Amino acid sequence: MTDDGRFVYDANRAVDPLGDLDEEAERQAKHNRAKVGSARPSSLLYTYGPGSITDLPQFTIMSTGLDDWERIWRRRDSLPPVIHAPRLKGVVRMALRSNDVELRPHPWQPKKHSRSAEGNDLGVPARVFPQWLRCTGCDLLGKLSQFDYKNTHPFRTDLATFEHTKCTGRSGNRNRRPMRRPAVPARYLLACADGHLDEFPYDLWVHHGQQCANAELPVLKMTDHTVGKGASAVIRCESCGMRRPMNEAQGEAGKKKLPKCRGRHPHLDAFDHRGCRHQTRLMLVGASNLWFPATYSIIVMPESQQEQESDLADRIRTTLGERLVKYRDHLDMIRDLLVDRVDVTGLSDSELAAVVEAACAPQPTEEEHEERFSDWDPVDLLLPEWRYLLLDINGSRVEDPKSGLTLATRQRGPELRPEITRVLAVEKLRKVNALVGFTRIDAMDRAGDLQSRLAPLTRTRRPSWTVATEDRGEGLFLQFDEDSVAAWEERILKSDIWEAHRAAHERNFNRRFSETAEKVKANSRLKPPRYWLIHTFAHTLIRELALSCGYSAASLSERLYAWPAENREPAAGLLICTTASDSDGTLGGLVQLSDPERLQRVVADALRKAQRCSSDPICAMRTPQPPEDFLHGAACHCCVMASETSCERANRFLDRRFLIDLPGSNLGYFSADE
Repeated sequence: MTDDGRFVYDANRAVDPLGDLDEEAERQAKHNRAKVGSARPSSLLYTYGPGSITDLPQFTIMSTGLDDWERIWRRRDSLPPVIHAPRLKGVVRMALRSNDVELRPHPWQPKKHSRSAEGNDLGVPARVFPQWLRCTGCDLLGKLSQFDYKNTHPFRTDLATFEHTKCTGRSGNRNRRPMRRPAVPARYLLACADGHLDEFPYDLWVHHGQQCANAELPVLKMTDHTVGKGASAVIRCESCGMRRPMNEAQGEAGKKKLPKCRGRHPHLDAFDHRGCRHQTRLMLVGASNLWFPATYSIIVMPESQQEQESDLADRIRTTLGERLVKYRDHLDMIRDLLVDRVDVTGLSDSELAAVVEAACAPQPTEEEHEERFSDWDPVDLLLPEWRYLLLDINGSRVEDPKSGLTLATRQRGPELRPEITRVLAVEKLRKVNALVGFTRIDAMDRAGDLQSRLAPLTRTRRPSWTVATEDRGEGLFLQFDEDSVAAWEERILKSDIWEAHRAAHERNFNRRFSETAEKVKANSRLKPPRYWLIHTFAHTLIRELALSCGYSAASLSERLYAWPAENREPAAGLLICTTASDSDGTLGGLVQLSDPERLQRVVADALRKAQRCSSDPICAMRTPQPPEDFLHGAACHCCVMASETSCERANRFLDRRFLIDLPGSNLGYFSADE
């Protein structure tokens, strides 16, 4: 059991491939410990993070929790690198209820060339999961230990595979010469709403919860003649002759035949000591709802003086730890302890004393973090960005080396739509993204009780760090006229189309939201009309920009600032940007389109093309009617919808009728006479 009693965990089974390699080297033993694959930082954050299943050419693996990553970092004498983003770090600490969380990149180091050894001691540890495999030659269904692992080529990770060494084929002819046949993962799993995941108990399933009558370790086979049609496999016990199809585990009736959840977190190699209150459900290895990341991101903006002082105090507190209180009155000692770790050389003794005093202030308790997070709105992450982008720029260009943000003003072209009042070229930007956990079955924005549904990344209650990525790129910022947006929004709220969208959203919420989100009101998750407007405009603009900027549409992403005047000042604007996590920046093609003549042409062409869709008139007249519950109107993949890498809302809340007037509708924000 862990120190704080959260999980039942066997430390002797820790995933430490490099440590295992060192032990085997001491014993002069050899084992296959070569790396099994690679991935970009963005995919390791949004698609294949801790607790998710990664498809390799021959088998599947699961990235382990951050406790095992810590062993990788400890192999270096130097301190692990950190990503500087105080505003995001504050939100992450609140979400994880820990005052000491730092943001770290993935454990990786670039190589000078393909055969050099730099970075061989860094990497993301993972374990094979699921550990039930099926032989492709004879359909033998067995655990990992029944197969032979082969990974002998250090530069061909795609050749790593598990093999059945004595396969005699499906005919089972024992006189036939055994052959080595590759084994593939058995594709069924058990999952629950609280993020637990477990192997499917094939041996108990085929025997209806009992042990095999003829063998202590029965021989199982999995046959499947209709691949791709759901749970179509059949499990057969060769020892006693019993057989059972997997489709019995599907649907509501199938849930009753599955075992209760054991509370297992395979990425932590641990079980929840409290067990689990949920019933399991059948899940496929490649299911899209097997892992949903819970992430937060910011565009890093220049810090105010108060933010800089607060961040300095926090870095001093986390660097010195318990020694801070001991030496708080000895400034010379504190300066010596901070050498090469935190730069305080520019502070006078009185300034340093004030910062040390702030660092010694009591930190929020876990309960206070939870209370703050329950009242926190993700819009609070966007508000500082919006405020800074509205500030007047001295001259035509401003550059902040610390944040990495460079803005340049652009004149409005004479033919640019009057509804667009401000244009900025974001020549350089830095975007930081952090992972705080993940959910299964239901996405983060569809779970009303997110804190109880969020699966942890570590076995410790208060983690000291979490993984983050740092992207650099460029962008284009457009601001809409607030008065015209507010007047238009008031008109939309009274329209029949908006009432149809509101009713469809309520039906969608009641049918498709998490079964644990009963206390959440549907209307609290419905985006306001201005969000639909700016979201639709962003998609049409991305399509048009991709034709001229040199980047594909999937490489462009949106960041929307769209909320009415309620508890904060209103916002109506958008940032279209392109970023890369494994390079120093981008090529400037998007910024070039902020030129007044080019931009007014791009906007005009985007709005003109939005008037027509190859699916019209069906698309133009699409309005959800009972019992329909889709969350878009006049929008489809032919005209507005974008790839999932571009859209922050999975192509929800889109309607061309809010953007321009379509036949039978006069709700367009952009006036027709323009």
